[in-house]
This record gives sequence, C-alpha cells and structure tokens, in this order.
Amino acid sequence: MQKSPSRTKFRNLPNLEFTRQRKFSRQTGSENGTPKTIVSAASLRSRLFIVWGVLMATGLGLSLNLYRLQIIEGSKLTQRARNQQMVNLRPFMPRRPVVDRNNNILAIDRPVYTLYAHPKLFDKSNEEMAQQLAPILNKDAGKLVKIFQSKRSGILLADGVAENIADHLISFRLNGFEFIQKYSRFYPQDDLVANVVGYVNLDRRGQAGVEYSQEKLLERSVQTVRLSRAGNGALMPDHAPQGFLHFDDLKLQLTIDNRLQRAARIALKEQVDKFQAKRGAVIVMDAMDGSLLALVSQPTYNANEYSKADIALFRNWTVADLYEPGSTFKPLNVAIALENGAIKPDDTFNDPGTIKVADRTIKNAERNGYRRINIAQILQTSSNVGMVQIIQRMRPTLYYNWLEKVGLGQKVDTDLPFEVGGRLKSQEEFLSSTIEPATTSFGQGFSLTPLQLVQMHGALANGGRLVTPHVVQGLIDSQGKIHYSPTLPRPRQIFSSTTAQKVVDMMETVVSQGTGKGSKINGYSIAGKTGTAQKASPNGGYIPGARITSFVGIVPAEAPRYVVLAIVDEPKGENAYGGTVAAPIVRAVMEVLIPLQKISPTK
Repeated sequence: MQKSPSRTKFRNLPNLEFTRQRKFSRQTGSENGTPKTIVSAASLRSRLFIVWGVLMATGLGLSLNLYRLQIIEGSKLTQRARNQQMVNLRPFMPRRPVVDRNNNILAIDRPVYTLYAHPKLFDKSNEEMAQQLAPILNKDAGKLVKIFQSKRSGILLADGVAENIADHLISFRLNGFEFIQKYSRFYPQDDLVANVVGYVNLDRRGQAGVEYSQEKLLERSVQTVRLSRAGNGALMPDHAPQGFLHFDDLKLQLTIDNRLQRAARIALKEQVDKFQAKRGAVIVMDAMDGSLLALVSQPTYNANEYSKADIALFRNWTVADLYEPGSTFKPLNVAIALENGAIKPDDTFNDPGTIKVADRTIKNAERNGYRRINIAQILQTSSNVGMVQIIQRMRPTLYYNWLEKVGLGQKVDTDLPFEVGGRLKSQEEFLSSTIEPATTSFGQGFSLTPLQLVQMHGALANGGRLVTPHVVQGLIDSQGKIHYSPTLPRPRQIFSSTTAQKVVDMMETVVSQGTGKGSKINGYSIAGKTGTAQKASPNGGYIPGARITSFVGIVPAEAPRYVVLAIVDEPKGENAYGGTVAAPIVRAVMEVLIPLQKISPTK
C-alpha cells in the first residue's frame, strides 16, 4: 500500500527541529546543547589587570625583601657569612722556662702523651701485647691483659707518658695504639726549688711561687687569629698571618744559685733531722741589691707530684709566717741607739743579771753574776739586761718612730707571693707601759717574717740602705741578653754607713768570742748574732718549752755584702740553741758561698 506524501513530510518535522538545534549549538559553542558564557572584552581586561597586579606585588615584595637583605641587614648577614667561612684560632704556646742565675733549668714545658689502646686493631694477641708493653709502662702484664679484654676500643692506658717512652713504643710499630700529644710542666730539680718556683695545676695556672706571682711574665702573649675555612671545613693556610705560630725564646731568670740552694738544703735538713725540729729555713741575700741567692725551707714538696703533698707546704713560710726574732734583732736596736746618739760605741753598762721594769723582772738567758760590759759584749753574751738599759736611754716616742722607720709592721714587697706584713703594737699601746720598749729591746712583743729580718740585716751589711729582697732577675733570650728587668723600689737610707759598720764590727766579736763561734770559718771574718726565742702562742703568751733558734751571719765582715739567715723551729734537746742548731747551718752555707762568689780571705 502506497504511503501518502503528506504523512511522510509530517514524520520528518522532528528531525528538522533537531537539525536546527544542533546548528544552533555549533553557533553558540555548546556541545550538548547547554549554553556557554560568552567572554567579553571588559572581562579580558580585568583578568589582565589582576595578573599584572599580582606580578607587580610579587616584584615589589621581592624588591623590598632584597632591600632588607642587602641594605638593612646587609652588614649583619655579611658578618654571619664571614663567621661561617672563618674560624678563630688561638694557637697553644708553652709557658716560658724558668732558669737560675747560671741558666740551669728550674721549670720547663715538655711534650707528654696520653696513650689509648684499641684492642680490636691489635695484630697480636692481648697476651703478647701486654708482655711487650708491661716493662716499658712499668705495669703488670696480667693486669694489662684484663684491661685489653674490658673494651674493644678507646681504653685510656696511660697519661703523661714521657716523650722518650712514647718514642720507644712508637718504634715498635704496633697497631692499635693512639698517642695524643700535650704539654706538661716539668721541674728537673724536683723539690730543690719548689718553695721558690712553685707549680702549675692541670689548667696550667700557677698556684705557688713565681709560677703564681709572675704569671704574666711566664705566659707568652698569643693573639687569636682568624683563618679562612673551605666548604668542607678544612683550614686554608694561604690566609694565615705570616709567623703566627712562632714564639719568642725568652726565659724567666731568677737570682737563685742552684749550687748554693742545694748546699743550704743539705745543711738545713741535717740539723732539722738531728734536733727533730718542726721545720727550718735558710735565706741568703746579696745586700747590695737585695737579690736572693738561696731560699730553702724544710720540709718541702716535689713540684712534679704536688697532688701528693700536704697543702700547707705550698705556702712559703719565710714570707707568709710571722715570728718573734728574739736576740737576732738586738744589733738593729744597737744601730738605732747609735744613730740617735743615745749611746757611743765604747759605752759600758752594769749587768747584774736581772732588771726590774714596771712590775716585771727581766733576766738574762745565762746567769753570769754582776759585771760591767760594753756594747760589743752585750751582743756577745746576748744580754737582755744590757739591751733594756740601752733602749731606756731613748725617749719611747722616738724609739717607736724608729721601729716604724726600719719597717716593722710593714711588708717587704717582695716578688714572692702570699707575703704578710709584720706586726707592731699601736703607738698608744706601746707608750702605755715601760715594759713594751723593754721587751722590744731584746726582740719580743712584735713579729716579722724571716725575709724581713734578712732585709733589715742587709741594711747593716750595705752601709745603711733598706733594699727589696727579690728572686726575679728578668727575661733573657737564648744569648743571655736581658729583655726585661723588674723595677724595684729605690733603696731607703735608714742608718749612716758609719753606724752600720760599727754594728757589724761588734757582730764580728760575737763569732770570734761570743755565742756565734759555731759559724766561725778559719781565714775569714764573719759577723753574726745568735737567737734563741720563746715561741709565741696564737692565743697569747708563749708556748711552754717551745723555742725558735736562729743565727744571722754577714760575710765578709771587713767589706760586708752577703747576709745568711738560718732558722730552726722547735728543735728538741737540752743543747738546742741558736749557736748550736742554727750557726753550724750558716757556716756550712758560707763555706759554699765563699768560693762561688770568690770572697777573698781576711788580710
């Protein structure tokens, strides 16, 4: 059956509509017939402005940050960068050596090693290693084996190993050992000059003696240098200042003479042991300039093993402890009285053996009965009664002023550390009773250090000048040229040379005829004075039975120059006096001093 054309047309209409819709979609840009927004020119301009604004803001921010980094914080950041690229280095500098007046080494820095063991690297058995090392390290082989078995690595085997021992061990070419080098202070004389030189602690700081008082002279001046560092942290030597690792060859030279120091030490120790004394000291001074040729105390300590010593021994008691000098002060009182015209050299005095002052009775140490004696005999016999009468001829105020003038109650200002000043009662207390000048006349009622007594006797030996005792000569180089000398106080004239020599002449009779015969040396004129003093108690009064014996000598008497003082504290025995205990020490020291200083025999 044939279809009609009109129905066919009708059926195609929907297809036509669909075709139109697709055409419309292509024109509007929609894929599925959904309308798409058409972008206008204004919208495009807005987007460009936003992008441009973001770029401009970013650029401005970068510019501001760059300004902050380069201008505001530029110097700070530059410094931080340099700090990262540079390293501060303070090279280790050994302390300067200490030498005596003859250039003998007293203290020096030497290389030592810390030895570590790493058993895991041993190429031999632990037993073989122990057998090889034990005799060199002075250790037990069995204990070394146990030490090697305790850890596989990093075992501290020995500290402070000397360079020669380390070289010996290194020569074995053994695997598994590590040597860390450092420097240690070494004192070749052990305990001979410990009370003068002192010692340094583990931090290499002086703790006693000149190691402490002369720290600035012993420490070499080292400046911190800045070195460039590579990216891997390695130092760049091209930027190191030229010669920054070089140091001077200066040494600190002392006035001490090792030979005399040893002689004094032997003589002192012998008497201290013989009389079972608590302690003793010897001081030798050149009265011309105050230089100390020897300064010994007993007991002492080994500076190389200071950690084993009694801490009380670190204080040099010749400058740090006070005592009443007793009769060794009498020559100074005679000089004071002569200088003021209170007495004349040929004056004589009645000595009945006792004298009453205020409510006290003063006696002589030895009872000789009634006699008439001159001033030289007062010193020869150490008469307390005669000394009281001499001082009674002076006005107490004038006498007190002279005690201050000679230095009582003051410090010596030596270059040895921890010095204390002497003690003298106040003028008011001194003048309040006549007993004070009387007891002072024979060396009691005040106190001083042994070094100060040497200084005062030095004024008798050098023509009346009070010099400063010292041990530092200065800094010298390897050729002996002096680069630095300490500035000492100018000597102070306290007595006339005439007065000083008259007193020395009187002291000579003490050795030739009096209590000082124990110091006599044939062919040489020696002046001296013995002292046997009661020992003052810290709580007041005196310690029963305790005494300090001493002797001070001057050589040669006809041309005085050297002062030698020996003190022995609390000697035991019936015959323990200045003339029997201390005088032989001075004689032994002078027997060495005379040839060393080429002192000619008396004509």
